[in-house]
Amino acid sequence: MVPIPAAVRKPLRLDDYLPYRLSVAANAASQLIARAYVDRFGLTVPQWRLMAVLGEDSPLTQQALCVRTVMDKVTVMRAAQGLQKRRLVKRLPNVEDGRSHRLVLTAAGERMYAQVAPLALEYEAALLEGLDSIEVGKLEQWLRRVQQAATALTRVAAEPAHPAAPSPRIPR
Repeated sequence: MVPIPAAVRKPLRLDDYLPYRLSVAANAASQLIARAYVDRFGLTVPQWRLMAVLGEDSPLTQQALCVRTVMDKVTVMRAAQGLQKRRLVKRLPNVEDGRSHRLVLTAAGERMYAQVAPLALEYEAALLEGLDSIEVGKLEQWLRRVQQAATALTRVAAEPAHPAAPSPRIPR
């Protein structure tokens, strides 16, 4: 990790700490929209994420769904089971790997997706109402860059430490 000069160091203030602020903003937006998904459609956030991904690109394996939704295997499995019980998704054989299966929206799932997707876009528009198109573009660009940096740092942190290697730029 690169040392920070004493003159630049500042105390940690949670309200000014960017990872915290990003998390709070994401949670607030997610809870707002989740309320509509639960109230109108009986969907949890993980279930909606699966439906959204499958509505865009399917059929997909649960492993692919984990990658696309950035959710762990257990969360994806539970969300998929809930959607299967409601007959919104169905399992298909995976011809490439007989040990797994692929998920796809059913006709009922497609109908629900066709109702939920416009609602999601309405909420997005309401959240971004105070920003002009340039600001929205910059926000999207910055969020992608922060996400890419976090992903890269996570990979570095997961690598085994080598005694002779220089210290990485993240704390261990």
